[in-house]
Amino acid sequence: MTDVVHTDRPLLSPGAARVAAGAFAALAVVHLAAQLLDAAAVANSTQWLVMPALAVVLWCTTAAPRPRLVRLVLVALGFSWVGDTLPDLFTGDAAFLAMVGGFLVAQVAYAVAFWPYRRESVLHRRRGVLLAYVALAVVLVALCLPGAPGVLAAAVVVYAVCLAAMAVLATGVHRLAWLGGALFLVSDAMIALGAFADVVPPQSGFWIMLTYLAGQALLVAGVVARQAMSARAA
Repeated sequence: MTDVVHTDRPLLSPGAARVAAGAFAALAVVHLAAQLLDAAAVANSTQWLVMPALAVVLWCTTAAPRPRLVRLVLVALGFSWVGDTLPDLFTGDAAFLAMVGGFLVAQVAYAVAFWPYRRESVLHRRRGVLLAYVALAVVLVALCLPGAPGVLAAAVVVYAVCLAAMAVLATGVHRLAWLGGALFLVSDAMIALGAFADVVPPQSGFWIMLTYLAGQALLVAGVVARQAMSARAA
Protein backbone atom coordinates (compact mmCIF):
# COMPACT_ATOMS: atom_id res chain seq x y z
CA MET A 1 0.00 0.00 0.00
CA THR A 2 1.24 3.49 -0.76
CA ASP A 3 0.20 6.95 0.32
CA VAL A 4 -1.22 8.82 -2.64
CA VAL A 5 0.38 12.24 -2.64
CA HIS A 6 -1.31 15.06 -4.51
CA THR A 7 0.34 18.41 -3.93
CA ASP A 8 1.33 21.40 -5.97
CA ARG A 9 3.43 22.77 -3.16
CA PRO A 10 7.17 22.22 -3.52
CA LEU A 11 9.56 20.81 -1.00
CA LEU A 12 11.43 23.27 1.12
CA SER A 13 14.64 24.44 -0.49
CA PRO A 14 17.22 21.68 -1.06
CA GLY A 15 19.64 23.95 0.76
CA ALA A 16 17.52 23.81 3.90
CA ALA A 17 17.44 20.03 3.71
CA ARG A 18 21.22 19.87 3.34
CA VAL A 19 21.75 22.23 6.28
CA ALA A 20 19.41 20.16 8.45
CA ALA A 21 21.13 16.91 7.47
CA GLY A 22 24.53 18.44 8.10
CA ALA A 23 23.44 19.65 11.55
CA PHE A 24 22.19 16.19 12.47
CA ALA A 25 25.37 14.54 11.19
CA ALA A 26 27.58 17.00 13.09
CA LEU A 27 25.65 16.51 16.33
CA ALA A 28 25.80 12.73 15.90
CA VAL A 29 29.58 12.76 15.33
CA VAL A 30 30.21 15.03 18.32
CA HIS A 31 27.97 12.89 20.49
CA LEU A 32 29.67 9.64 19.50
CA ALA A 33 33.10 11.18 20.05
CA ALA A 34 31.96 12.31 23.49
CA GLN A 35 30.83 8.75 24.25
CA LEU A 36 34.26 7.42 23.32
CA LEU A 37 36.05 10.10 25.35
CA ASP A 38 33.74 9.79 28.39
CA ALA A 39 32.85 13.48 28.05
CA ALA A 40 29.52 13.14 29.87
CA ALA A 41 28.48 16.80 29.70
CA VAL A 42 28.96 16.97 25.93
CA ALA A 43 27.28 13.59 25.42
CA ASN A 44 24.25 14.65 27.47
CA SER A 45 23.85 18.03 25.79
CA THR A 46 24.13 16.66 22.26
CA GLN A 47 21.72 13.84 23.04
CA TRP A 48 19.09 16.48 23.79
CA LEU A 49 19.51 17.88 20.26
CA VAL A 50 19.89 14.94 17.87
CA MET A 51 16.23 13.94 17.57
CA PRO A 52 14.98 17.52 17.04
CA ALA A 53 17.62 17.87 14.32
CA LEU A 54 16.49 14.64 12.67
CA ALA A 55 12.86 15.77 12.84
CA VAL A 56 13.88 18.96 11.00
CA VAL A 57 15.56 16.78 8.34
CA LEU A 58 12.30 14.88 7.81
CA TRP A 59 10.30 18.11 7.72
CA CYS A 60 12.64 19.69 5.17
CA THR A 61 12.68 16.66 2.87
CA THR A 62 8.91 16.15 2.63
CA ALA A 63 6.26 18.28 1.00
CA ALA A 64 3.15 19.84 2.48
CA PRO A 65 0.52 18.66 3.08
CA ARG A 66 2.52 15.94 4.82
CA PRO A 67 0.81 12.53 4.75
CA ARG A 68 -0.05 10.28 7.65
CA LEU A 69 3.25 8.36 7.48
CA VAL A 70 5.36 11.48 7.84
CA ARG A 71 3.19 13.00 10.58
CA LEU A 72 3.31 9.86 12.69
CA VAL A 73 7.07 9.47 12.24
CA LEU A 74 7.46 13.07 13.45
CA VAL A 75 5.45 12.04 16.53
CA ALA A 76 7.75 9.05 17.00
CA LEU A 77 10.82 11.29 16.80
CA GLY A 78 9.24 13.62 19.33
CA PHE A 79 8.71 10.84 21.85
CA SER A 80 12.19 9.52 21.13
CA TRP A 81 13.39 12.96 22.22
CA VAL A 82 11.32 12.53 25.40
CA GLY A 83 13.07 9.20 25.97
CA ASP A 84 16.44 10.87 25.45
CA THR A 85 15.81 13.79 27.80
CA LEU A 86 13.24 12.91 30.49
CA PRO A 87 15.49 10.43 32.35
CA ASP A 88 17.85 13.31 33.18
CA LEU A 89 15.18 14.59 35.57
CA PHE A 90 15.09 11.35 37.61
CA THR A 91 17.40 8.78 39.18
CA GLY A 92 17.44 5.00 39.53
CA ASP A 93 14.42 2.97 38.43
CA ALA A 94 12.39 6.15 37.85
CA ALA A 95 14.92 7.35 35.26
CA PHE A 96 14.85 3.98 33.51
CA LEU A 97 11.04 3.92 33.45
CA ALA A 98 10.98 7.49 32.11
CA MET A 99 13.24 6.41 29.26
CA VAL A 100 11.16 3.30 28.57
CA GLY A 101 7.94 5.33 28.68
CA GLY A 102 9.13 7.83 26.09
CA PHE A 103 10.47 5.19 23.76
CA LEU A 104 7.46 2.93 24.23
CA VAL A 105 5.19 5.65 22.84
CA ALA A 106 7.72 6.22 20.05
CA GLN A 107 7.67 2.52 19.12
CA VAL A 108 3.87 2.50 19.07
CA ALA A 109 3.83 5.61 16.87
CA TYR A 110 6.30 4.00 14.48
CA ALA A 111 4.28 0.76 14.38
CA VAL A 112 1.03 2.64 13.67
CA ALA A 113 2.81 4.68 10.97
CA PHE A 114 4.13 1.54 9.28
CA TRP A 115 0.98 -0.59 9.67
CA PRO A 116 -0.49 0.30 6.23
CA TYR A 117 2.59 -1.28 4.62
CA ARG A 118 2.29 -4.59 6.48
CA ARG A 119 1.47 -6.58 3.34
CA GLU A 120 4.88 -5.67 1.97
CA SER A 121 6.62 -6.61 5.23
CA VAL A 122 7.97 -9.91 6.52
CA LEU A 123 4.54 -10.49 8.10
CA HIS A 124 3.38 -11.56 4.64
CA ARG A 125 6.71 -12.27 2.97
CA ARG A 126 9.84 -14.06 4.16
CA ARG A 127 8.21 -15.80 7.11
CA GLY A 128 11.61 -17.18 8.09
CA VAL A 129 12.80 -13.62 8.75
CA LEU A 130 9.65 -12.97 10.79
CA LEU A 131 10.41 -16.02 12.92
CA ALA A 132 13.93 -14.71 13.48
CA TYR A 133 12.53 -11.42 14.83
CA VAL A 134 10.12 -13.30 17.09
CA ALA A 135 12.88 -15.58 18.36
CA LEU A 136 15.13 -12.61 19.07
CA ALA A 137 12.40 -10.89 21.09
CA VAL A 138 11.68 -14.08 23.07
CA VAL A 139 15.37 -14.64 23.84
CA LEU A 140 15.81 -11.01 24.89
CA VAL A 141 12.86 -11.20 27.28
CA ALA A 142 14.04 -14.54 28.67
CA LEU A 143 17.51 -13.14 29.39
CA CYS A 144 16.20 -9.93 30.97
CA LEU A 145 13.26 -11.11 33.09
CA PRO A 146 15.33 -12.76 35.88
CA GLY A 147 16.97 -9.41 36.58
CA ALA A 148 13.83 -7.28 36.21
CA PRO A 149 11.88 -7.09 39.48
CA GLY A 150 8.25 -6.06 39.83
CA VAL A 151 6.95 -3.43 37.46
CA LEU A 152 10.18 -3.53 35.46
CA ALA A 153 9.40 -7.09 34.37
CA ALA A 154 6.09 -5.98 32.86
CA ALA A 155 7.84 -3.02 31.22
CA VAL A 156 10.41 -5.36 29.64
CA VAL A 157 7.74 -7.61 28.13
CA VAL A 158 5.54 -4.79 26.80
CA TYR A 159 8.49 -2.88 25.41
CA ALA A 160 9.99 -5.95 23.72
CA VAL A 161 6.68 -6.68 21.97
CA CYS A 162 6.33 -3.08 20.73
CA LEU A 163 9.98 -2.87 19.68
CA ALA A 164 9.77 -6.11 17.71
CA ALA A 165 6.49 -4.99 16.11
CA MET A 166 8.09 -1.72 14.98
CA ALA A 167 11.10 -3.52 13.50
CA VAL A 168 8.93 -6.07 11.71
CA LEU A 169 6.55 -3.47 10.25
CA ALA A 170 9.46 -1.25 9.17
CA THR A 171 10.41 -3.98 6.71
CA GLY A 172 7.36 -3.09 4.62
CA VAL A 173 8.20 0.59 4.21
CA HIS A 174 11.55 0.51 2.43
CA ARG A 175 14.76 -1.45 2.72
CA LEU A 176 16.41 1.54 4.42
CA ALA A 177 13.66 1.51 7.05
CA TRP A 178 14.13 -2.27 7.36
CA LEU A 179 17.78 -1.74 8.28
CA GLY A 180 16.90 1.18 10.53
CA GLY A 181 14.36 -0.83 12.48
CA ALA A 182 16.84 -3.68 12.92
CA LEU A 183 19.53 -1.31 14.22
CA PHE A 184 17.07 0.34 16.61
CA LEU A 185 16.21 -3.14 17.92
CA VAL A 186 19.91 -3.94 18.43
CA SER A 187 20.45 -0.67 20.28
CA ASP A 188 17.58 -1.23 22.70
CA ALA A 189 18.59 -4.87 23.15
CA MET A 190 22.02 -3.73 24.33
CA ILE A 191 20.41 -1.35 26.82
CA ALA A 192 18.14 -4.09 28.18
CA LEU A 193 20.91 -6.68 28.42
CA GLY A 194 23.16 -4.21 30.22
CA ALA A 195 20.43 -3.21 32.66
CA PHE A 196 19.02 -6.63 33.49
CA ALA A 197 21.50 -9.33 32.44
CA ASP A 198 24.79 -7.53 33.10
CA VAL A 199 25.88 -8.14 29.50
CA VAL A 200 27.79 -5.00 28.62
CA PRO A 201 30.17 -4.74 25.63
CA PRO A 202 33.26 -2.52 25.85
CA GLN A 203 32.39 1.11 25.14
CA SER A 204 28.72 0.20 25.44
CA GLY A 205 27.54 3.81 25.37
CA PHE A 206 29.20 4.34 22.01
CA TRP A 207 27.74 1.21 20.43
CA ILE A 208 24.27 1.82 21.86
CA MET A 209 24.19 5.36 20.54
CA LEU A 210 25.80 4.47 17.19
CA THR A 211 23.12 1.87 16.45
CA TYR A 212 20.39 4.15 17.83
CA LEU A 213 21.35 7.19 15.78
CA ALA A 214 21.98 5.16 12.64
CA GLY A 215 18.72 3.29 13.15
CA GLN A 216 16.67 6.46 13.55
CA ALA A 217 18.38 8.12 10.58
CA LEU A 218 17.72 5.10 8.38
CA LEU A 219 14.07 4.95 9.45
CA VAL A 220 13.70 8.58 8.38
CA ALA A 221 15.59 7.90 5.14
CA GLY A 222 13.28 5.00 4.43
CA VAL A 223 10.21 7.15 5.02
CA VAL A 224 11.55 9.85 2.71
CA ALA A 225 12.30 7.24 0.06
CA ARG A 226 8.81 5.78 0.44
CA GLN A 227 7.26 9.22 0.00
CA ALA A 228 9.33 9.78 -3.14
CA MET A 229 8.08 6.45 -4.52
CA SER A 230 4.47 7.42 -3.70
CA ALA A 231 4.85 10.83 -5.34
CA ARG A 232 6.15 9.25 -8.53
CA ALA A 233 3.27 6.78 -8.59
CA ALA A 234 0.61 9.47 -8.02
